[in-house]
Amino acid sequence: MKIPIITGSIRRRILLNYRVDPDVIQNLLPPPFSPKLIHGKAIAGICLIRLEHIRPKGLPALIGISSENSAHRIAVTWQDPNGNTQEGVYVPRRDTDSMLNSLAGGRLFPGVHHHSSFDVSSTENTIKLTIQPTDTSTPLVKMDVTKSQQFPRSSIFRSITEASKFFEAGNIGYSARPDGKKLDGLFLNIRDWKVSSLETLHLESSYYNDQSIFPQGSIEFDHALLMENIHHEWHSEAPMYL
Repeated sequence: MKIPIITGSIRRRILLNYRVDPDVIQNLLPPPFSPKLIHGKAIAGICLIRLEHIRPKGLPALIGISSENSAHRIAVTWQDPNGNTQEGVYVPRRDTDSMLNSLAGGRLFPGVHHHSSFDVSSTENTIKLTIQPTDTSTPLVKMDVTKSQQFPRSSIFRSITEASKFFEAGNIGYSARPDGKKLDGLFLNIRDWKVSSLETLHLESSYYNDQSIFPQGSIEFDHALLMENIHHEWHSEAPMYL
């Protein structure tokens, strides 16, 4: 699904990251993906992103649209047709508060988007967010974070620099489709990549807390990162056929 280059501003991007047993993650991945490991663990998480002034490249920012969005994602590697190792993320679920994104996703641009409500409140240093899908009474995500100068010592990553490099390399995302036969691809181009640390005061995830998917002891929350006010572009990637 070829789309024009889409540009705009990432007003806020939060990465909530979990360390997971690689065997558990492998069971969730379609071929040709394998989990990308760091110090023996797979990494999965949720990307919470507010996009502003989103429009085809070359058009004025005034006509752009804004939306709150989330993507459940797993860091992966795979072999391309030439035998080269590639890395990015596999996205089993996307959510948005934009009806336009929900209707057009998987049709006019890559990635099926579930329509959900996003309740966001923030101050200069804190962010609270709840995602409520329209098709269930259980919140998808409930989060309360605050900006921090300290990267958590409990993280499997040895430093925020190591974490930043790990996630910067995962700039290609492949999204699942309901028919299970095709994956939509998007490349996220961010020239001025910069992350800061967040302290997580509260976090609930109906997906990552589901012990039928992630058995007890197979997953732990690792850390959260923040990006703000970043110019970016979305480019189409060739789809994968399963």
